[in-house]
Amino acid sequence: MSRLIVVSNRVSAPKDPASGSVGGLAMALSAALRKYDGLWFGWSGETVEQFTGELNIEDRAGVTVATVDLEPQDVDEYYNGYANKTLWPLFHHRVDLTAYERSYGEGYERTNRRFAEVLQPLIQPDDIIWIHDYHMIPMARDLRRLGVKNRIGFFLHTPWPARQLLVTLPHHRRLVESMFYFDLIGFHTKEWLGLFERYVEVEARGRVSSDHVIEAFGRRVQGGVFPIGIDVEGFLAARDSVLGGKTYDRMAASAAFRSMIVGVDRLDYSKGLEQRLLGFEQFLEDNPAMRGEVFLLQVTPISRDDVDTYQDIRGRLDALAGRINGAYADMDWQPIRYLNRTFRRDQLAGLYRAAKVGLVTPLRDGMNLVAKEYVAAQNPEDPGVLILSRFAGAAEQMGEALLVNPFSREELSEAIKKALTMPLKERIRKWEALMQVVRDTDVGIWRDSYVKALMKVERRADDENIAGAL
Repeated sequence: MSRLIVVSNRVSAPKDPASGSVGGLAMALSAALRKYDGLWFGWSGETVEQFTGELNIEDRAGVTVATVDLEPQDVDEYYNGYANKTLWPLFHHRVDLTAYERSYGEGYERTNRRFAEVLQPLIQPDDIIWIHDYHMIPMARDLRRLGVKNRIGFFLHTPWPARQLLVTLPHHRRLVESMFYFDLIGFHTKEWLGLFERYVEVEARGRVSSDHVIEAFGRRVQGGVFPIGIDVEGFLAARDSVLGGKTYDRMAASAAFRSMIVGVDRLDYSKGLEQRLLGFEQFLEDNPAMRGEVFLLQVTPISRDDVDTYQDIRGRLDALAGRINGAYADMDWQPIRYLNRTFRRDQLAGLYRAAKVGLVTPLRDGMNLVAKEYVAAQNPEDPGVLILSRFAGAAEQMGEALLVNPFSREELSEAIKKALTMPLKERIRKWEALMQVVRDTDVGIWRDSYVKALMKVERRADDENIAGAL
């Protein structure tokens, strides 16, 4: 049986699978690697004064992990620079925040080439290689140049940008052309795949078949839609765990018969946090009779705090939450509880279960698994209501949520009121439909469907001869 090699910027294979802090994606990929006797390769997260390519290999709960240290310059240009200051904002349609620095692009190309050179000796002839996310778009091209003929797949966890915005990126054609060295490119949604295909048709004068075989740059690649989900059974077990139950009881008591709205997002401009707080403020203004009866618990762990943009967001959110609380709070009620900390998965499950409304309103998001976690955590006999941005990838599947435009504070206000006053029968009907979606897109189904599709991709003669042609 072929081995599976998973490649990602950071390796998140858990050392203790029983830990409540382990994410569903890490668990699913680790399970696949144990099944296929594979390995997980990526950056160690550590730096060395000079890049050596020396591998660190360890066993993590039955998963072989291979990592490599990078130079500080690699981290600055490849990770902090091109990945997080160029591609991330661009892919989330924030051209105003996108940094176009030549050194970033050069560092991105150099570091991906280094990754390929370190990984290549580990690859066996029958291995299949699955590369993840925007950090490593050129890596298949670099592996092919080293003579690797194996099946190589790519999955993008972010949105794909509209053509009109992608062309603002210097050397955008080179980036897209490098993707044609993969055998299979996976996206979360039909929309993201369609945007990629449209770019190829217009900018590269390529062709797209009805079954999403995409031809351009003298090559062809198979496109596909693979909506990611959560580890449903694992999340239900976390919800029903001792700590999950204690967290639910604690939050129910803390609510003191008030309705809790919950939002859980890492600190990022794509999450629409400022717009969310303004929408909640509009709700308080529009519904004075409901003041004191409802509060918003916003959990926002800090991320990328060394990037100026994120420091600015944090300052604005602190000020906005303080201003709203100052204007509307009473001696025994605070409308917004704003926390900058991380919670375990079982604690989050208890939080979600205690909330009457789940507020998931990113400005643009690849999928957003918080929406699916919120649904999975609910009491089937008295479920809460999910409010979901129409610009999250999850909206394509979760049409029974209350879909909103997160840029409109009035629309957010109206949706919050509708959710809080929705009759039980309608809440149950919506929840049952949404829960079926959650089960149908379980992370294990996502993983297996992608690997199966990659293994079925037809190998082509031009791929077999590529090393000699480059």
